[in-house]
Amino acid sequence: MIEFVRGVVDYVCPEYIVIETNGVGYQIFTPNPFSFQPDRDTIVTVYTYQYVREDIMALYGFRTREERTLFAKLLQVSGIGPKGGLAILAAGEPTQLVNAIEAENEAFLCKFPGVGKKTARQMILDLKGKLAHIATDVADFSHWTEREQETALAEAIEALKALGYAEREIRKIEPFLKTETMSTDQYIKRALQLLLK
Repeated sequence: MIEFVRGVVDYVCPEYIVIETNGVGYQIFTPNPFSFQPDRDTIVTVYTYQYVREDIMALYGFRTREERTLFAKLLQVSGIGPKGGLAILAAGEPTQLVNAIEAENEAFLCKFPGVGKKTARQMILDLKGKLAHIATDVADFSHWTEREQETALAEAIEALKALGYAEREIRKIEPFLKTETMSTDQYIKRALQLLLK
C-alpha cells in the first residue's frame, strides 16, 4: 500500500493530477484535481488509496488522511465505486456528508451524482456511527487575477462534467458562479453546493 506520494505537481486535468517524484510521474485521481492548480511546480503531499481489481489498478489521492478514510469507507458501501466516491467527496464538505449519514438524511444523499434512494439507504445502514472521528481540513487558496478567474471557471465547468453532471444542470447554475470571484476549487465547491440544493 502506498501511504502517500510527495512530489511536484506536474500536470492537472479534469480527472486526475500527475505528481512527479524522483523522475516518476504518478497518475492520481482526486475529487477536485483543479484544487492542485495553485500548487503547480511546487512540492505537495497527497495521501493515496491504491485500488486494485481484475480490470483496473489506480491511485486515488486526497489532501488529508481523513478524506482518504472517508473515501475508503464509501467504497465499502454496495453500489459505490471509486468514481462515485470521488464525485461524493468533490463537494469538499466531508462534514456535511457525515452529518447527513448520521441524521439519516436520504434526500441530501440522493443529490450526489449516481446516488439513488437504494444507495443512500445503504450508505446510512453501512456507515452510520462509524464516521464521527472524521474531521475536515479546509485548504486556503490565494486570490487570482481576472484572466485566471475566467480560466478557473472554465476548468471548474470541465471538472463538473467529469464528475457526471449534465450540461443543462451546469448551465442552470453558471450565471450564479459568474457573479463570484474565486479559484477553480472554490468554484467547484460553490457549484456543488448549488447543485445539491
